[in-house]
Amino acid sequence: MSEVAFQPVLKGQHITLLPLQTAHFADLYQAASDPLIWQQHPEPNRYQREVFAGFLQGALASGSAFTIIDHHKQQVIGSSRYYDWDPVKRHIVIGYTFLTRPYWGGSTNAELKKLMLDYAAQFAEVAWLCIGSNNMRSRRAAEKLGFIFSHEQLDVVDGVPRDRVHYYYQLLQPS
Repeated sequence: MSEVAFQPVLKGQHITLLPLQTAHFADLYQAASDPLIWQQHPEPNRYQREVFAGFLQGALASGSAFTIIDHHKQQVIGSSRYYDWDPVKRHIVIGYTFLTRPYWGGSTNAELKKLMLDYAAQFAEVAWLCIGSNNMRSRRAAEKLGFIFSHEQLDVVDGVPRDRVHYYYQLLQPS
């Protein structure tokens, strides 16, 4: 398979996913600066500017991150990305997702995941969601979308195990 383009523009009924750019920092930070967004997250201080700047640098370096825009309001409402692409197994993970609180619990997360899953289906056979074990909101949202808990895995950064666990969810397709 030829090289995969991980940052297309994906447009849904209510949101548009744009390839993440440095120029999006101010709007993304404004969206991410609410401490309640990160309360159940493995990095609960990501609302702090310096911490968020590091997150954004990682997202930019990934070459697979998106800025989420409410295209009716022309407003930045969050971010998500693909990562851990395995071209042999044809597996990909979707994660690092956050949405501003007005978009919690409605149809936005479902639309976001559908856009990303539909695009990933062109090159991947299996898509996973990776969620911090304490993030009950995101775990419930994944289950609401039909994802099934598969396994947990200790977080490892640069070969060093960290003291936190992530849960992996997979969408089981009906036959």
